[in-house]
Amino acid sequence: MRVPPFEKFTRAMQLIGVLLIGFIIGALIYHSLYVVQMDNLVNNRIELLAKIRQYEDDIKQLNQYKNQHTVIKSITPRIENEAGSQSQRPHLDKVTEAEIIKRLREDLSSFLGQSIYEIDSNAQFARKLLERKVYNDVYEKDYVVEIKTVLVVDNVLYVWITVRTYIKPPSS
Repeated sequence: MRVPPFEKFTRAMQLIGVLLIGFIIGALIYHSLYVVQMDNLVNNRIELLAKIRQYEDDIKQLNQYKNQHTVIKSITPRIENEAGSQSQRPHLDKVTEAEIIKRLREDLSSFLGQSIYEIDSNAQFARKLLERKVYNDVYEKDYVVEIKTVLVVDNVLYVWITVRTYIKPPSS
């Protein structure tokens, strides 16, 4: 039995090879686009779930204090954006920001129902209590939170904070 010459099939093999490489490259591009879209979808979902949780808590608090007009009804923490390239603020994604805000809101929940006229003494206490507060294991990182400004407007306590990456001191 005789083997046909391979030279007849080289052009066809080249075309099949280029076609397979095209399939592989196309699949890689499609998969990378899919991963980016899925990542955005997951981040949006987590952000929306955090907002829903906040809105549900706000509704509970507003229903509880709806007849009292001089009390703090909700707490809104905000992370300060620092200008300039020399800022030491770590790059936080939406999920990490939402987790830090959730933990801070839990720490400040003792202000709910407090009179807005007596907030001064409580704000000083909270500032000292939460000064350089370390939140451990926020998505496998530690962060230091520091309160910069506290403001009460329309029965809402606004708290501006700065967030830094926590660097553990060397153990001796």
